[in-house]
Amino acid sequence: MTTLDVRDLTVEFRQGRSRPPLRAVDAVSLQIGAGETLGLVGESGSGKSTLGRAILGLTPAASGSVHYEGKDITRAGLRERRALSATMQAVFQDPYSSLNPTRTIGQTLAEPLLVHRRLERAETVEQVRTMLDRVGMPGDTAERYPSQFSGGQRQRIAIARALMLSPHLVICDEPVSALDLSIQAQVMNLLADLQRELGLSYLFIAHDLAVVRHLSHRIVVLYRGQVMETGPAARVYSRPGHPYTEALLAAAPVPDPEQQRARRTARTATTLAPPNTGGCPFAHRCPHTVDRCRTERPALRPTGDSGSAVACHRFAELHPSPAETSNGKVPLV
Repeated sequence: MTTLDVRDLTVEFRQGRSRPPLRAVDAVSLQIGAGETLGLVGESGSGKSTLGRAILGLTPAASGSVHYEGKDITRAGLRERRALSATMQAVFQDPYSSLNPTRTIGQTLAEPLLVHRRLERAETVEQVRTMLDRVGMPGDTAERYPSQFSGGQRQRIAIARALMLSPHLVICDEPVSALDLSIQAQVMNLLADLQRELGLSYLFIAHDLAVVRHLSHRIVVLYRGQVMETGPAARVYSRPGHPYTEALLAAAPVPDPEQQRARRTARTATTLAPPNTGGCPFAHRCPHTVDRCRTERPALRPTGDSGSAVACHRFAELHPSPAETSNGKVPLV
């Protein structure tokens, strides 16, 4: 069963009367199945968070559609969005600004229950305590305020708040990027445990492929609002098909100094030339660019691996099949 189905979604922002609108999300399509995690990866400014906000209805879409559990919610009104919040929730990046500092944790977590369920006070208190225990928070958490907790604890509380109404889909927008590495691992493990326990679907937005590869079943790589590559997480991470995906991997730090130096040497250098909007958006940075890349936008085409697709004119040349390699053909550079 498909929980979320996004088709050719485009989001634009006005830049004044004399300039054309800025296209932050450009005809993006993606699907998330029940109990599945889709990782959405890209640099800052690639359109990841804008796409997440458009799915949640916080940013209007210029065109395309969003279907949630078979229903078109692209232009859902306020009343419908309020009802949707019971089964579609979000966890945002900053654990320090996502919680109201003037309300106790118990009041914050009880609010969605009071709005949607209208439970008795005793039952509300019990559900709040049960959820806090489920995310690994101590028993007195409900009576305390956000300022009394660390960043990692606040993010656990934010996750608990998102799960209070038993949602089917949670959009995680950079939920661990503001945390220390050791805390990141704990929160990621918590999200994985909750998914197995509750059957949740995640759209996990991040800028680091290494962060999402263990949690995600599939990955979509976004650059300047366009999908560059998509496929199973293990394949995208171990055998990237698009030069931009390779650049993301090369930019990620690794603990081995020799390996880090090798990655830095191989990393694609960003030029000062602006991207050519008529062709591939990555053409001005790609070491394999040819004239066609600058003039013709590449379509997202299947690679031959199950569920994988890459938007690159030269994918077949740069990644020949094993049969072609054995016949003496080598990748072009």
